[in-house]
Amino acid sequence: MAEQHKHHADDLAHRLIALSHNLWWAWNPEAQQVFKELAPIVWRYSNHNAVEVLKEVSLQELTSRLRDKYLSTKVAHVVEEFESYMNERSTWSRKNYPNLKEPVAYFSAEFGLHESLPIYSGGLGILSGDHMKSASDLGLPFVGVGLFYRHGYFQQRLGPDGWQQELYPMNDPERLPLKLVEQREGGRLLNSVEIGHSTVYFQTWEVRVGRVVLYLLDTNLPENDQLFQDLTGHVYGGNLDTRIGQEIILGIGGARLLRSLGIRPSVYHMNEGHSAFLVLELLAQGIRGGLSRADAEQGVRELCMFTTHTPVPAGHDRFSPELMLHSLGNFWAETGLMQEDLMSYGRVVPSDVNEHFTMTVLALKMSRAANGVSKLHGAVSREMWKDLYPGRKVDAVPIGHVTNGIHTPSWANGTAHQFWNSRLGYDWTEKLMQPKFWKKIQDGDLATDEELWALRSTLRRNLVEFARRRLYGQHMRVGSEDASRLARVLSSDALTIGFARRFATYKRAPLLFRHLDQVVPLLTDAQHPVQLIFAGKAHPRDNEGKKFIQHIFEITRNPQLYGRVVLIENYDMNVARHLVSGSDVWLNTPRRPLEASGTSGQKIAIYGGLNLSIMDGWWPEGFNSSNGWAIGNGEEEGDPDKQDEKDFQNLLRVLREDVIPDFYERDSLGIPRRWMQRMRNAMHHLIPAYSTDRMVAEYVAKYYSAS
Repeated sequence: MAEQHKHHADDLAHRLIALSHNLWWAWNPEAQQVFKELAPIVWRYSNHNAVEVLKEVSLQELTSRLRDKYLSTKVAHVVEEFESYMNERSTWSRKNYPNLKEPVAYFSAEFGLHESLPIYSGGLGILSGDHMKSASDLGLPFVGVGLFYRHGYFQQRLGPDGWQQELYPMNDPERLPLKLVEQREGGRLLNSVEIGHSTVYFQTWEVRVGRVVLYLLDTNLPENDQLFQDLTGHVYGGNLDTRIGQEIILGIGGARLLRSLGIRPSVYHMNEGHSAFLVLELLAQGIRGGLSRADAEQGVRELCMFTTHTPVPAGHDRFSPELMLHSLGNFWAETGLMQEDLMSYGRVVPSDVNEHFTMTVLALKMSRAANGVSKLHGAVSREMWKDLYPGRKVDAVPIGHVTNGIHTPSWANGTAHQFWNSRLGYDWTEKLMQPKFWKKIQDGDLATDEELWALRSTLRRNLVEFARRRLYGQHMRVGSEDASRLARVLSSDALTIGFARRFATYKRAPLLFRHLDQVVPLLTDAQHPVQLIFAGKAHPRDNEGKKFIQHIFEITRNPQLYGRVVLIENYDMNVARHLVSGSDVWLNTPRRPLEASGTSGQKIAIYGGLNLSIMDGWWPEGFNSSNGWAIGNGEEEGDPDKQDEKDFQNLLRVLREDVIPDFYERDSLGIPRRWMQRMRNAMHHLIPAYSTDRMVAEYVAKYYSAS
């Protein structure tokens, strides 16, 4: 009997180790709880890294502890659920698209899969990560291609004056859910690209994301000069030489990697223009294979599609003719085509020798289909690129739209999973594309107002406690105030507004504080208090964005607002999950139409949070007047200052006349009934509509399965 127990524990231990190397656990709270229970301090300080936990907990310790019936039962349940998920054959993809057998290859410069794998900077990466998770859940044949950034984006620290400082700790592959891709005969698989006159080698790391695989390319090799070893060091780091080098690795290198692995994609999906050089590699491959230029171009277009995320011309990567020909001249010479032919693929006017090479133009010219990431962004993109399609009306420019969504199971924390498991059943995460299923939330018998309000109160308290812990850590490092005061920062009873995203200036984080004399009385009303929690990073070279952070920091020190406005440093997926779960209202204030889609506000619906947003990005599609609030009616002023003033006044009016009264209008049980009705409407209408399950299914129907 003892020998049987030992064998069972050994078996469970090895199955759990295998699970730790598959990020499926990142959207399964029960699995996360197992790793947390094994080593709580390591779990916390590794930013929830399952691999790090099992580096700390030896195999000997693990097998010993798994002889405890309570723990072994819990672990067995989790690993059996994981293995059942992996072995499922009756997936959505197989049922609905049985002929889609060759994988979709999804290229992106960043992937935000989990806070413990910090190779993302913002919304593009989060969208890419969520796209992969839903591709896994739907059983889609799918591979991702990205870069392994040894130093990631950066860790943010705020100085005593609120100025952002950047730290770049090393990502150690040995302590991450990564596996080095090897040759069949053993040894690491090496591929290479030509950059200028140099051959640059890269190895590849494999990340298992449920049923799908992400490949991350890495140039940090002794075979390369130091310059090229550092090429994949930082997300969007360095100068234009670094940028074009990274994009050569991603696009050309990524296409070569797939070929070396014997993967023949049915579709190459370029998520933003960073990977567009892959079409040049496919074109060169066709020409080297004996095709005419025209036939090679047609073959590339049949294989490629493109998603653009950038609604302003300045946001698209552009390279000078000199940089292009220096970096890609040797590569291009092998095609036998002229240098001007290369430049023509990236120019709106091919004959304009002064026009720079634009990655988006390359992608649009060489794709069979293209899309923006919201209905409004699709229209903005058609207007922006109409000159590429002379003779066509703007509405006929071939750029459609697929509105972004979020991977709901990843963004729902353990409290939310537990709440909905007990009311919707444990399989609710498999029904995210069923609006009729989510209509059940309108039924008060499924979850009463009292239960929903209890959930909101619990989540708000959890956010307040989290914010206090983080602020205490910030204080201990900087020591700029009396630590005892931090225990009284924020209130678990006050209307809580969250704002967390990149501190790009167009997102206008400080908009609410445009006129302090008007806003302070609103926030400090003793009967109807309002508090705001901010988080976000500015790009290291964006000094104007850093000034916005500093301005918010100064607001937090205003004696009238102290404890009512706080700024949490080092924004990442973990901080985001806490903020979206605990905020009653999610504030979004971009200068229309500069928010291509935005997804942060989509994450709050599963928690019963409500959006208060400018009519930009996804919100014009999502807002129905009863599921949140709009700031203005989509007005656009030519003068930014006039736009800011109008939006500020509209924001203040909505807060004063609608948001605050609805939150504080309570019945005899202390329940805000009108607020609860808005919550139900938001959950019913937004959860199924803005899931990446819906989004990926739409990509399959519109683009992946199209011939």
